[in-house]
Amino acid sequence: MDVLLQAGDAGDWVYKGEGAANLILSYTGSSPSMLGKVLRAKKILNDKAQPALTCEVFSSSEQLVWGEIPGLVESLKQDCLPQAYAQVMSQHLGANHVDGGVRARVSKEFLEIVGKNVLSSRPAWRVTASAIDTSADSALLISDHSLFSGKPRGSSCIAVEIKAKCGFLPSSEYISQENSIKKQVTRYKMHQQLKFHQGQISKISDYNPLDLFSGSKERIRTAIKSFFSTPQNNFRIFVDGSLHFGGMGGGADTVHPNETEKCLEDLTKVSGLQPSDFIELLSEAIFKSGVLDKLLATQKLDDHDIEGAIHLYYDIISQPCLACKNITDAELLHKYSVLHSLSLDKSCKIVRDFLIAATAKDCSLMMCFRPRESETTDSEYDSVFLESVNRTYDYKAYFVDLDVKPLDKMPHYFKLDQKIVNFYTKNGEVGRVPCDSSKGGSTSGDDSKVQLEH
Repeated sequence: MDVLLQAGDAGDWVYKGEGAANLILSYTGSSPSMLGKVLRAKKILNDKAQPALTCEVFSSSEQLVWGEIPGLVESLKQDCLPQAYAQVMSQHLGANHVDGGVRARVSKEFLEIVGKNVLSSRPAWRVTASAIDTSADSALLISDHSLFSGKPRGSSCIAVEIKAKCGFLPSSEYISQENSIKKQVTRYKMHQQLKFHQGQISKISDYNPLDLFSGSKERIRTAIKSFFSTPQNNFRIFVDGSLHFGGMGGGADTVHPNETEKCLEDLTKVSGLQPSDFIELLSEAIFKSGVLDKLLATQKLDDHDIEGAIHLYYDIISQPCLACKNITDAELLHKYSVLHSLSLDKSCKIVRDFLIAATAKDCSLMMCFRPRESETTDSEYDSVFLESVNRTYDYKAYFVDLDVKPLDKMPHYFKLDQKIVNFYTKNGEVGRVPCDSSKGGSTSGDDSKVQLEH
């Protein structure tokens, strides 16, 4: 598909959302080939002192890490790394749940006009931090997975975006004794405490990733309920492609209980589903699809933890290991020396698996639903039967935000990990204490006035 977007096309693209590295634009024009598409345009940081957000070129060390994967290094020359890396992720997450998209050529004028047009729609803190990269000559065109393809039907489609985060407790032998809390408390819960202390969030989430990934329908329901009181950047609801509930991204987003209540009322109007029915529909689809099993298996490619992988990073870049510098524990030093004696191929594989797992820990799952038409007996989509309303729903599940993580981000991962664990170890839980979520127990979410059961 040879697509060229120029200045005259800019008015057809509106703001849909953004992450750290990309701005997401939704198509509102009338071109049949563009209907139901979104455009992922690269961003640049306004602070030039900060490192680049994405991999534009592979360093010689990155070529060592990724060279084992056919075509990945070569794809940079064709400016199609996102599509090539999507193929890598599809081998782990399932080809039917990953959309690699196509490359669309864009003019500088198109990007400049779009950048100005969407300014008022972007969160202020995002505008301060980054801007659209007007020097880019291409963007990624993908299907809008908050919609179903084809002509809209009478019934509204509802989509949910979930940023599930890491769904397991690490057990790596390379985790130091002083950081052993990592084996007992989820990274998400510990990071919430630090974010609350730093003022990045005003309320600590009850969400426990172990619930969502548990394979238990009851615990999946518990996880979904917790999203409604504190969605932060982990949970969004779209109705017919438009954001209906949740923030535009970033931990600073807060949702007032009254807003949650109104959202649930509106959802009931457009879908005919009571809140408890909607939660049941989503949890049943997550359970039946098995998509989180694939995601969890991919996350678990990180079997050395950052405390192990960081040592191999320094070997790959041929620099003295800064992580070993202040370690006095003889047993731990011996374990790390064994790591440092590994072959380059083995070191590259461990770091490569760590980076693939990092993508899986940071991506989002999009699940889109619509009632199945009564006369339809066969459908290209999977379906789930909702007993409470005696109706079958089509659904589709796709992973989005599957970006390759830069190798030179490894020291950042290590420093952040130490910061999160050190704060939690010294301070325990701060602010409002969640219900024992580290053990996967039930969280009531009773701080919200919203009644999720009827």
